[in-house]
Amino acid sequence: MTTSVAEILATLPPDEAARLRFVLQRGVKLPPQPRVLEALRRLINRREFDVRALARVITQDPGVTALLFKAVKSAAYRQHHPFERVEQVIHALGVKEAFNLVQAVVLTSAIEIKSNRGVLESFWARSQAVAQLAMLIAADRVSVCNIFPDQAYLAGMFHDCGVPVLLQRFPTYCQDMQLGAAGRWVDLQEEDRRFNLDHCAVGYLLARHWSLPAFICDAVRSHHDMASMGMHVSRTMVAILQLAIELYCREQRLANPEWPQVEAEVAAELGIHADALPEFIDEILERFHEQAAAML
Repeated sequence: MTTSVAEILATLPPDEAARLRFVLQRGVKLPPQPRVLEALRRLINRREFDVRALARVITQDPGVTALLFKAVKSAAYRQHHPFERVEQVIHALGVKEAFNLVQAVVLTSAIEIKSNRGVLESFWARSQAVAQLAMLIAADRVSVCNIFPDQAYLAGMFHDCGVPVLLQRFPTYCQDMQLGAAGRWVDLQEEDRRFNLDHCAVGYLLARHWSLPAFICDAVRSHHDMASMGMHVSRTMVAILQLAIELYCREQRLANPEWPQVEAEVAAELGIHADALPEFIDEILERFHEQAAAML
């Protein structure tokens, strides 16, 4: 069951609601949840937690099943390896956790774009890498941050989901944002100047529309604006995302101009001493590399 746009706007301050209403008036359309999610949500809302029934719903979609198995190959779940059946995944992780992972992986097939397919494939590869890194960070810091790997993976997949929605709506978006150029990513100021909207707001609407947890929706909305956030779980989720993005940039040898501005805040939020941060980064990247090798 999705949350209607009217319901979302009714919960927001008037100025924020007006800005998001303007986004929708520009013809931006939010993709509906795929059928597999609707079927799973119906079972869960009826508190029908029969693992076999839930697994049958998931395995009806081979693409979702394959992506789910890829997600749970993460080192974050190494104590449960190997997974051979979807029932094992649900048993080991729990219904809510498995549902979060399914929500994350189905996003890649929910937004269809006829042009710029290469850019879209690169976008999802980036999102999946950030999500996997966020999962590893959360698994390591769970006792401090109380954010779990499935939640971090979900946030990682959705954090920039406004970008493909805008690619779908505006034919010139890819060219204007130079997304096809190596090492380029969306410049928020340029995005606002050219389109008078930003992908964070669009991503927030989509996350709310799909009824993601509120703190993940807020993290999607503010993942480029950590300094403005109060001390709550959404801020912690943003800290995990920011560190995951930095690790992705290091892995790809890309510049990340945001990192120097947020590095100290991220380390403090995650309970990592500044002197220990380089070693922590090396450890997470090492696990990420091991994980990538295991998936080959």
